[in-house]
Amino acid sequence: MNARMSSPARKLSGVAAMALCGVLVVSGGTFPQAAMAQSYSFTNLDIQGNQRIDAATIATYAGIGRGQTVSAAQLNDAYQGIAGTGLFETVELVPSGNTLVIKVKEYPTINVIAFEGNRRLNDTAMAEIVESKSRRIYSPSAAEADAANIAEAYRQTGRIAATVTPKIIRRSDNRVDLVFEIQEGKVSEIERISFVGNRNYSDYRLRRALETKQAGIFRAFVARDTLIEERLEYDKQLLRDFYSNRGYVDVQVLSATAEIDRNRRGNVVTFNLREGQQFRVGKVSVSSTVADIDIDAFRKTAKLRSGTVYSPVPIDTDITRLETLATRRGLDFIRVEPRVTRNDRDLTLDIEYVISRGPRIFVERIDIEGNTTTLDRVVRRQFDVAEGDPFNAREIRQGADRIRALGFFKDAQVEARQGSSSDLVVVDVNVEEAPTGSLGFGASYGTSDGLGFNFSFTERNFLGRGQGLSAGLGITSSTSTFNFNFVEPAFLDRDVTFGLSAYYRKTEKDNSSYDTDLGQFEPSLTFPLTDYSRLGVRATYDYGKLHGVEDGTKDTDDDGDYDDDVSSYILQQEEDMGPLSSFSVGYSYIYDTISNGLDPRSGVYLRFRQDFGGREDGASFVRTEALLRAKKQTFNEDVTFRAELEGGAVAFSGGDSRIFERYMLSRKIRGFEPNSVGPRDLNVGNEDVLGGNYFAVARFEAEFPIGLPEEYGISGGLFWDIGSVWGLDNTAGGPSGNDEVDDDFYLRSAAGVALLWDSPLGPLRFNFSRPLIKEDYDKEQNFEFTVSTSF
Repeated sequence: MNARMSSPARKLSGVAAMALCGVLVVSGGTFPQAAMAQSYSFTNLDIQGNQRIDAATIATYAGIGRGQTVSAAQLNDAYQGIAGTGLFETVELVPSGNTLVIKVKEYPTINVIAFEGNRRLNDTAMAEIVESKSRRIYSPSAAEADAANIAEAYRQTGRIAATVTPKIIRRSDNRVDLVFEIQEGKVSEIERISFVGNRNYSDYRLRRALETKQAGIFRAFVARDTLIEERLEYDKQLLRDFYSNRGYVDVQVLSATAEIDRNRRGNVVTFNLREGQQFRVGKVSVSSTVADIDIDAFRKTAKLRSGTVYSPVPIDTDITRLETLATRRGLDFIRVEPRVTRNDRDLTLDIEYVISRGPRIFVERIDIEGNTTTLDRVVRRQFDVAEGDPFNAREIRQGADRIRALGFFKDAQVEARQGSSSDLVVVDVNVEEAPTGSLGFGASYGTSDGLGFNFSFTERNFLGRGQGLSAGLGITSSTSTFNFNFVEPAFLDRDVTFGLSAYYRKTEKDNSSYDTDLGQFEPSLTFPLTDYSRLGVRATYDYGKLHGVEDGTKDTDDDGDYDDDVSSYILQQEEDMGPLSSFSVGYSYIYDTISNGLDPRSGVYLRFRQDFGGREDGASFVRTEALLRAKKQTFNEDVTFRAELEGGAVAFSGGDSRIFERYMLSRKIRGFEPNSVGPRDLNVGNEDVLGGNYFAVARFEAEFPIGLPEEYGISGGLFWDIGSVWGLDNTAGGPSGNDEVDDDFYLRSAAGVALLWDSPLGPLRFNFSRPLIKEDYDKEQNFEFTVSTSF
């Protein structure tokens, strides 16, 4: 960065020399030593050239009173006192007999501030950076500082070669226009990121852990491929965290250097590593210096197990568990510290949790500043401590992490300081609000739905209460959908989430021969059970209507053959039932270690839910669904394996299920068209797919790199799906109900390859599949493509 200054030179040293020469002339001395030894007394001060600044003020800056005896050195000090104010362009002190003449030239007033040559940063952004303002006194040093700040702003965008030159244009009445001439230069892009010393993890895997990315084919859309030194320092910490979380406790990031590549197209960033050895957990123990404590209960609470790869994350989680147990048992000021013993011979680390009693320090108060929109209680409830509680530094740090995780603030700083006495602590929370609402317009495309559009509104901090509010409208060639969601994360100031959702969906011949109108309204409550599990309860009102069923009484395709258009007698009966509503209550149990587990390389997700309800026509039902998902990264985390098992059953009593209450395998098994698999009435022209009361699906997938640069965001995949849907309450099909529909269990299976692309337009997926097990009447879909984005 270069910031050069072009302004009238003050020539301070020359002026000082002039003043000294004047002293020498008055004193008549021949040598400097003699001159400096002289002293003078001025009975008059003559101040010239000042326009805005009062003469008495300038005399005060000089510090010389009338009749005061001064030396030449004191005259120089007077000059420095006036010039040091930064108010004057030139200053001269000229002794003339018994009169000291002080000649000044005031700095001009800034008329306007202008920016020239800036295209990437607009004038509004520039005005927020500079300290110089219109109608204020012009200062060359302030203008230089402003130029440096502008250049730094460009450097933060990767334009390291940007230069900023402040210039002035003289106007009348001692005014100037301050102009910053900017040469933005080109973005200093990163063409390649490489690593030296990485034996256990590939460059591809390590690049995924970095904030900085390589410049790819969509470099115009990616802001993280520019060379920013501060980001490289952050990347070094990310690498250290990556390795330490995987047991490499001695890892060192020796350097991160950037050099221009041979073709001078960009920069090559090289991280020099020293991985060290991977350590595992050795012996895990709990000890205490506190008397009368049930040490066995604390040992059972610690979940860290011997033999697992060492990571500081589960240790920190264990400490939280142990301190929480102490609080529940009425033990205040308990602290748990881990003692780590290193065993280099077998590459293990023994962990001992030492329970001790800390100093008696209380929280005096929690001060929150900067939250202009968010209510204080939203920030305060992120802490597990309140005023008057024992102070625990770990709980304060965890509360700070939860505040940042809200996503409501650009920045959140939490610090503890001593309160009104030595045993009190004040927690200061300083936040800077960030935008939390958005309006979105999106487009999507799918091989089954075609082109679609959606409009959405989202507010994550509604009225500053920490509540979530969203609404959306989606339209495709065959469906129209409206949805609404409201979430209160702290219902009744408890750790309970209240949700309210509603949707309305209308389909018109969505790969079928009928239309549907569906609506739902659902309030719910969700609360945590453990660190990884939660339980939800809900009440649901559903509305459904089936219409547009083709009964063969009209010629919809103009072929003169009404029978070709007839639908199953089962659907005709369901249409005759008219619109029906139902009410149900249910619960959901979720166990999740994929999104918040201790091991980032693996995890499981389990969801089990049941609903018990009744329909308007007197029918009752029980719906049961389960989903088990597992993820595992292997081959040094370059390959990700996923497996999913999903199933469901709905049992009706006192009535039959309807088409939209039964299961389809749409988007549950690849290789087949939506709404095309399952029990089908082959006795009618439409050969309607009727769905089933039961379904079971297993999906297996492997995702892996395919040799393309990581910045392209393209990976490959292999998948295999197998499943079935079966079972009907009413099997009397055909055009008049005289034929039987086969609703037995028949497996379907498909395998294929996938191309996954994390593109600037959104996540794209290309599936190329081929059914392995199918029925003759099933409809294949060998290619599937989806993309969605918001702008």
